[in-house]
Amino acid sequence: MSYEQRLTQLGLNLPSAPKPVATYVPFVRVGDLLFLSGVVPIRDGKITHQGKLGGDFTKEIGYEATKITLLNALANVRLALGSLDRVKQVVKLTGYVASEKGFVEQPFVINGASDLLVEIFGDVGRHARVAVGVAELPLGVPVELELIVEVYPASV
Repeated sequence: MSYEQRLTQLGLNLPSAPKPVATYVPFVRVGDLLFLSGVVPIRDGKITHQGKLGGDFTKEIGYEATKITLLNALANVRLALGSLDRVKQVVKLTGYVASEKGFVEQPFVINGASDLLVEIFGDVGRHARVAVGVAELPLGVPVELELIVEVYPASV
């Protein structure tokens, strides 16, 4: 089953690829690696969550916000490659979590993205990862993700 079909089977729809909010591009391809710029929880051009984990949100709400954020990242992958089926391996996920002092559940929050990557891509979705707590994120969002993905050449 293709990854595009797997998305449908899971009842997931990728949003339109989010537009950059500053002076950067959403992705850069170098050889067989695709580097994604940071993405945040946006749906239909609107921020879905604003605030910090451990204060404004529980870790469970953060987990769900991270899933929305990952779908935006995958929309950029599709924009770059034409199809998720060109993904050879998810290499690395970096997750930033806007955290109140004392909040230490960043790994749980970023599991929203990690778990979904494995649901969609199976073993190809298993990746190296960093989950970091930060004081603030752009636009007041609670999570931001960046990905590095290895891709198949266009002829595959």
